[in-house]
Amino acid sequence: MINLLANESALVLASGGMDSTVSLYWALRRFKQVDVISFDYNQKHKIELDVIKNICLDLSLSHKIVDLSFIKDILISNLFIGKDDVNEKHKLDANLPSSFVPYRNMLFLTVAAGYASTIGAQNLVIGVCETDYSGYADCRDVFIKACQVALNLSTDFEGKNLEIHTPLMRLTKSDEFRLAEELGCLDVVLLKTMTCYNGVETMRPYGKGCGACPACILRKNGYDGYISGKSKINIS
Repeated sequence: MINLLANESALVLASGGMDSTVSLYWALRRFKQVDVISFDYNQKHKIELDVIKNICLDLSLSHKIVDLSFIKDILISNLFIGKDDVNEKHKLDANLPSSFVPYRNMLFLTVAAGYASTIGAQNLVIGVCETDYSGYADCRDVFIKACQVALNLSTDFEGKNLEIHTPLMRLTKSDEFRLAEELGCLDVVLLKTMTCYNGVETMRPYGKGCGACPACILRKNGYDGYISGKSKINIS
C-alpha cells in the first residue's frame, strides 16, 4: 500500500500517556518529519510531561511544551492539581467524570494548529478514541472532523489546509496494545507511559498507575483483553 503521507510533516499532540505515545509511533511510520507538542495545564499527572520529554529525547524529536496552566482559573475539573478526587462526578454535569476538562481538546488543537503553521507541518496527529468512550465529548470523531473544518476556515492559507489524524479512533484499548506491539513500542508503553490521572508511578502489569482511577481501570481492562487474546491465539 502506497503511503501518500511519506513526503509530508506532522505535529503530534503527545502527553506522555499511552494513547498519544502509540499515536506518536504511528506517525513516525508515516511521515517524513515528525515534531511533538505537549501542554502543561496544571494537571494532577504532570509527571507525564517528563515522560514525553524523555521519549522525545530517545527518539531525537523536536519537542515543545506550551504553558496553558491558566485554564485552571477558568474551567472546572478535578483533573487539576489541588482539586477533588477524579473518581467523583463532574460538578457541571453528573453524567460526566470529574476528570473531564471542558473544551480541552479544542484548545489543544487550536494551539497546535498555530504552531504547525509556524513550523510548516501539514498534519496534526492526536490520540483520541471514541470506541472506549468515557464521557469525553471532545474525543469523538464528529468533534474532530468539525474542529478540522473550523481550523481551516479560520485561516486563508491557500493550499495549506491542515488534516487531523486520529489513528486510535476506532480501536479498543485491547486493540491499542496490539497496535503498540506491531509498532514496536509496547515496552515503551508498559514501562514508561503515564496514563494514571493521579500520576502514581507504581508499576503494574499494564503499566504505571494507581489502579483505581478511571484511566487506570480502562487501561487495565484493555491489557487484560490483549493478554487474553494472545493466549487464545497461542492455544490455537
